[in-house]
Amino acid sequence: MILPIIAYGNPVLKKKAKPITPDYPKLKELIENMWETMYNASGVGLAAPQIGLPIRLFVIDASPFSEDDDLIENEQEDLKDFKKVFINPTILEEEGNDWDFNEGCLSIPDVREDVFRKPKIKIEYFDEDFNKHVEKLDGLAARVVQHEYDHIEGVLFTDKLSAFKKRLIKGKLANIEKGKVNVSYNMKFPKAKKRR
Repeated sequence: MILPIIAYGNPVLKKKAKPITPDYPKLKELIENMWETMYNASGVGLAAPQIGLPIRLFVIDASPFSEDDDLIENEQEDLKDFKKVFINPTILEEEGNDWDFNEGCLSIPDVREDVFRKPKIKIEYFDEDFNKHVEKLDGLAARVVQHEYDHIEGVLFTDKLSAFKKRLIKGKLANIEKGKVNVSYNMKFPKAKKRR
């Protein structure tokens, strides 16, 4: 089932999410719905807070990046099969020199900005069957994971921008809150006027 994506301005996006247990109600169904919602919106990642649930869960399918000719061949290869469910993840290490990449977010449509992040991470998480994994990731895989991980920490990519950049996009963000934005997928806007 395709779920509405929660827009910028909703308090759930600024809340630190809570861990879940294997008996979380209808977990498999929730994960299926998250995949469907993400693909419907042409996203590469979706975190539970973006569908209104303050829990530590996100899904990622970075395969669209494998078509990016700007990437070196082995990174394209790594991203081709990078489809994972992350439950109760913890980033254990972040290392390397910050690098920038133009990021967007399904909850903040029509806003894209360069964000600086560390190129390498080590992450511990559970998959959809609650098997534990510890993995080292780098490049775009690490970045997509960091972006979604920020969601479950109550952080948006716009929080990482300079004060100057934040001022430049302030009007756009206010319009998103009110639903004054064209999107091809279903969204819930915190300050949209109710239609009669």
